[in-house]
Amino acid sequence: MSPRSSVEPVPLAEIGAFDHECDVLVAGFGCAGAAAAFEAARAGADVLVLERASGPGGSSAQSGGELYLGGGTEVQKACGFDDDPDTMYAYLVKALGPNADTAKIRLYCDGSVEHFGWFRECGVTFNPSFYDRPTWMPMSEDGLMWLGENAWPYNTVARPVPRGHRPAASGFGGAVLMEKLSAAATAAGAVTHVDTVASNLVLDGDGRVAGVVARKYGERVTYRARRAVVLTTGGFVDNEEMLADHAPVLLGHGKVSDGLDDGSGIRMAAAIGAATRRMGVVEIALTALPAMVCRGMLVDGLGRRFLNEDVYPGHWSVHAVRDQPGPYWTIIDEEGYESVPEADRWGVLPKYAAETLAELEESLGMPPGALEATVGTYNRHAEQGEDPYFHKDPKWLRPLKPPFAAIDPGAGFFGGTGGPASGASGFTLGGLHTTVDGEVLNNSGVPVPGLYAAGRAASGMHGEGYVSGTSLGDGTFFGRRAGRAAAASTTEENA
Repeated sequence: MSPRSSVEPVPLAEIGAFDHECDVLVAGFGCAGAAAAFEAARAGADVLVLERASGPGGSSAQSGGELYLGGGTEVQKACGFDDDPDTMYAYLVKALGPNADTAKIRLYCDGSVEHFGWFRECGVTFNPSFYDRPTWMPMSEDGLMWLGENAWPYNTVARPVPRGHRPAASGFGGAVLMEKLSAAATAAGAVTHVDTVASNLVLDGDGRVAGVVARKYGERVTYRARRAVVLTTGGFVDNEEMLADHAPVLLGHGKVSDGLDDGSGIRMAAAIGAATRRMGVVEIALTALPAMVCRGMLVDGLGRRFLNEDVYPGHWSVHAVRDQPGPYWTIIDEEGYESVPEADRWGVLPKYAAETLAELEESLGMPPGALEATVGTYNRHAEQGEDPYFHKDPKWLRPLKPPFAAIDPGAGFFGGTGGPASGASGFTLGGLHTTVDGEVLNNSGVPVPGLYAAGRAASGMHGEGYVSGTSLGDGTFFGRRAGRAAAASTTEENA
């Protein structure tokens, strides 16, 4: 769909006979769509899922597969960790804030153990083993990992407990997760129409969403939804026009998506008066490796540190790209680099090396003395086991000694293959304003009749912050709620 294609609604009176009819129509078959379809079908609704690609998966299938779950799951218990919903809530409010959606987070935390069980019911397996090293994603089949809970300032507001749950898969687990969820939705009775992209909502005379107009191989196809439409069409990182309007910080950077996150569902709903929320909020990932950053430091183009390097890496990524002058560098010494386990190096090698910081500054184009001042201050405090500026955990503090090296985040995770020159990629977090049950609200705060949304097409739990696993987590959790609510939705003619 072209970013400029018309998304204006189509009146029901103009349709005539529909090509297909169902109770609940779900547009988009990523994790949120699979969850919505599963629950709507299990509630007894006749469910159709439209997927613009040739099969289910979407951006969810290309993700690492991490799920942010807690409150006392079987995996947490098996790995020796005691968790509860209140502790989980305290962390998420801080990590996803400021201005996180506390009502959604509260429900998510209270229902997290049940949600973990739902994944198990859908056939997703988790190994009861713990990966206790800093990383974006373990290249292992461990089922539990840290996602910033043990770093300052989050360890001051909530007892640290790891909650990164990973499906049993070596490396990227998104494809495995979507294989199970899509199969579960199909087994529950949902029928899928692939290569079919929803393009316009259909409105009846009372302003209720009554279906969608779609395109399949260029031909118009119409769908009647007797109860409701659920939009799970993803975010808008692949729409340059929408990025320029709402989230220009991502312009020029890489995109974390399947290439089809063009904001079409958001635009269709906005065209009938739906409200959007937090459209400027994004997640960004610098391809710097946490295992190296923790053992050294992350600096901006002026040679300055700006955050504790042991925090969830998405935090220092967003902070860097939003607020610090680039380019960004991992500064590390030989002892630090050699201490990184081979599996955590991901083939990444230093771009520059020098015996002195002055030489390294010159190679990096930094102001003379800038890096020397930063490392000098860092070393002076590290000798005392302290980091008064940024509070990095003492276990990572050690004076850096020559020779020194600089690692370019733009090199990418795999030794220079792929990744934008900036070394940063991202996706959008803002979307349609929804209730906790997925009802899409208009600009007066009133639900749009017959319309629901979940996943990255909606504004979920997030405020200004993000943690891995909260997209797949809240997409499926609130997708389930939207599916159940859509199945229970009634009009006068089918009441």
